[in-house]
Amino acid sequence: QVQLVESGGGLVQAGGSLRLSCTASGRTFSSHATGWFRQAPGNEREFVAAISWNGEYQYYEESVLSRFTISRENAKNLVYLQMNSLKPEDTAVYYCASKRATSDSHYYTGVTDYDYWGQGTQVTVSS
Repeated sequence: QVQLVESGGGLVQAGGSLRLSCTASGRTFSSHATGWFRQAPGNEREFVAAISWNGEYQYYEESVLSRFTISRENAKNLVYLQMNSLKPEDTAVYYCASKRATSDSHYYTGVTDYDYWGQGTQVTVSS
């Protein structure tokens, strides 16, 4: 069993930066592929970024490419999302998700791909 807790959200002006953290409990997290998703009011939850269990592979949604960076420290059971050049349209609740990695893929982009979810952290970008 893995439990995930997000932190690092807040209010920031457009053009600013935030770093989100996803802290995991459970000895198996280092073998989990992990992703970040976001959900704005009235919208469906959408994929943002994903990372393989060992950090070797990353994948990003097109609108955040070159602005966001996903990384992980397995020794600390942590996954990060560094968000730079933030825009008002990045405003949403951000969720961390994980699943035990399998041989079918290095990372996953679908909401239904993941087994474990955090409670989310609010990110608000003012114009």
